[in-house]
This record gives sequence, structure tokens and C-alpha cells, in this order.
Amino acid sequence: MAYRYRSPLTRTDVTPKEIFMNRRQWMAGAGAVVGTGAALGSGLIGGPAHAQDALEPNSFEDITSYNNYYEFGTSKTDPSNYAHELTTDPWSIEIDGMVDNPGTYSLADLLDGQTIEERIYRFRCVEAWSMVVPWNGFELADLLTRVGVQDGAQYVAFETVYRPDEMPGQRRNILDWPYREGLRLDEAMHPLTLLATGLYGEPMPNQNGAPIRLVVPWKYGFKSIKSIVRISLVADQPETTWNMINAREYGFYSNVNPNVDHPRWSQATERRVGGGLFSSRQPTLMFNGYEDDVASMYEGMDLSEYY
Repeated sequence: MAYRYRSPLTRTDVTPKEIFMNRRQWMAGAGAVVGTGAALGSGLIGGPAHAQDALEPNSFEDITSYNNYYEFGTSKTDPSNYAHELTTDPWSIEIDGMVDNPGTYSLADLLDGQTIEERIYRFRCVEAWSMVVPWNGFELADLLTRVGVQDGAQYVAFETVYRPDEMPGQRRNILDWPYREGLRLDEAMHPLTLLATGLYGEPMPNQNGAPIRLVVPWKYGFKSIKSIVRISLVADQPETTWNMINAREYGFYSNVNPNVDHPRWSQATERRVGGGLFSSRQPTLMFNGYEDDVASMYEGMDLSEYY
């Protein structure tokens, strides 16, 4: 029987909806710049023992009007002002490279026959804040199997949508558009790796990567690219946006590792979103708490080098 991931987290661990919908306001406290991919991910709790930790949510109005999403601009209010301009229906994804069935697929075609399930995942941002998110989606492996991965494919590359007419931040040279990310093939095929189409049982909000995004819970959030329009199977390691900008600070793998600091801050601890701006920090877990599930993929690698 195929392995299916069953999360140890429950609804009591979930970051409140109003906190999640504006989680990027907490980036301001870290004082660093994070891109599109960083917007997407899960949290910091150390396990069920922390399920009852007190959360101090901001008002819904505050948290939905204070975000980072550079495609819409660098101001914290830009996403709430402009994300509604992104057209997400209809939507299509180009699948190309080393696949048996390349083509441009409508989102409806890709979702046809897929079982959408809830996955409650921790999310850890590279800026050392975290949360827990109930995603709705399906395993990326299901899609890759469906299109047929050819021999020789070693990596999966992703691109986010590029529509400067709808995303005003893309009219500026904030990043090298479109946003790009990538995974090694075994990472992409892992049962934890999710293509998410919603959260909290609702369709994915535009500001969170509608209509479909990647979720890789053992990696820092910027690896979980949003609003995907292209998936390519390739032989060589693909270029990724933040790694191209500053490889010293943003490695290709970017696995959550409390033993390897970001050059500008420690990754040993993290602050759970919802605990208040000055809440106590908690230890960061290796691979964001998914070590038993994913560590075997990195055996023999120097994790202080391949970060």
C-alpha cells in the first residue's frame, strides 16, 4: 500500500484564520526581505504538547490589510489593495520538459479525479517566525505520475504567474520576474509535498497564492512558490529566485535547520505567529519537525553546506 502522510497535528494546533491571512505582517519584526515563495508555508510548534499555547491575534482588519507580497508592491498594505486584481479563473499550467505528456493544462483538468484532502502542516519562515496551517490540496507526486516522468529527470522547476498589468509590483525591478523555485525529484515526489488549492476548507485567497501553490513543510517558506503557471521536469538543478539574488543567504535546498544560522540572524529559535510581538521564542525543530519523514533523503550530505 502506498504511504500516505497522516499529520500528528490537529485543529487545536492551527494558527487562527485571521492570523494566517496576514501572516506576513510578522516579517516586519525580522527586518529582512523575503520574496513570493516566503509567503507560503506552515509553523513553529514543537508538537502536540504546544497545542494549547495562547495566541494573541490581531484584529481581522489589521491582519488582512498588512501583508508582504512583492508582486503587488513592497508596502504592507499593497496586497490588500491590489491582490483582488489578479484573475485566477480561468487558470492553466504549462507542464514541459522530460515528461511523457507535455502540454498546457487547465486547472480544472488537473484537478479532475484528484482527491482534495486537508493537511495540517507546520510552516517555518526563513525570518524565524512560524505558524500552523490547514491546507487543502493533493500530492504533487500524483500530478507528476499522471504526466509521466521520463528517465533522466532529476529536478522539478516551477514558475509563478507574470502579469504586471494585474500585479503592480512586477512593474518594478524588485525581483527577477517571474518568481522561480525548484526541488530535487525525490523531494517533489515525497508524500509531504503538496499542491495546495485552498486553506481552512475554502479556496486559496489571492494573497496566499491562488489558485494553486506549492507547500513543502520541511523547507523554509520561500520554497513554497505561489500562483504556479509552469512546471518543468529537467536534468540539471534549476535556477531559483532567492538563490540567484544571494546564494550565501538563500541556498537551493533551504531545509529548516536550527544548527545553521542565516548570515544575519540565528535559526535556532522561532516566534510563533499569534503569540504576540514580544512572545517568548521556542526551539526550531530539525526539518521543521518532519525529520523522521525526510532526513533519509539527505544522508551523506553536509547539511551545513547544502542549506
